[in-house]
Amino acid sequence: MKTNLRRAFLGLAGGLMLASSLAAQTPKVEFPAPSPACTLKQRVGVTDIEIVYSRPSKKDREIFGNVVPFGAVWRTGANAATKITFSTAVKLNGTDVAAGSYALYTIPGENEWTIILNKGVGKSGTQYDEQEDVVRFKTKPVELSNTTIETFTIEFNYIRDESALLNLVWDKTVVPIKIDIELTSKLVPQIEAVMASDAKQKPYFQAAMFYFDHGQDLQKASKWVDAAIAEREAYYVVHLKAKIHAKLGDKDGAIAAANRSLELATQAKDAAYVKLNNDLLSTLK
Repeated sequence: MKTNLRRAFLGLAGGLMLASSLAAQTPKVEFPAPSPACTLKQRVGVTDIEIVYSRPSKKDREIFGNVVPFGAVWRTGANAATKITFSTAVKLNGTDVAAGSYALYTIPGENEWTIILNKGVGKSGTQYDEQEDVVRFKTKPVELSNTTIETFTIEFNYIRDESALLNLVWDKTVVPIKIDIELTSKLVPQIEAVMASDAKQKPYFQAAMFYFDHGQDLQKASKWVDAAIAEREAYYVVHLKAKIHAKLGDKDGAIAAANRSLELATQAKDAAYVKLNNDLLSTLK
């Protein structure tokens, strides 16, 4: 009896191993997705933005007002709801948005679009629930006259320290969303704390550049750029000194620094900075 059971067990085990082996040998085919997935990452200032979406194509169809109806909620892509994540708080077309992840939906219109950020992250794009809306705001589409965008595209443009433009682009339509980020009020106290500390290494050049670019205390920027030059007399650092002196109204100081930067840039064979210094000198005559 035991022998029969043992034979039966061995037979079953052998059959499972054979089935597993045959399954492993079965050929597999991976077909391309009709609307391939895309992950877009962009840093704006010190804010990280990530968008995960699927990209349908036009394929000779009329898109807005037909494939994507006017006046109806659209998943803004294909497949799962498009996901957008902000590492810090932002403003979208002037509307406050807290840091976090959201499902991005839209309601296309001929003359105006509604942009929706929704809590339904991870859901199918067809499972929209208005009760989970976080914010809604409006924007106006722009028509492309000379080109057609075949595949739905989300892109960043006009990137600055505190702003960027997020574009939804498909067929002959661009839908712009302005992103604004409050950076100066957060970063200046951090810069001041670091520069007042006993740290052996301080970001003199970066701090001077930030203060120059963002309209902060130019006297401090001037001291910091001198400290950066004392550490290393690089032509791009000396060029910043020239710009700071020009902005302070110190024409002679600006000319002297621009000429020194020009000399160093020429030695380094950096044509871009040679031109920048010559351009600056032409404004100081």
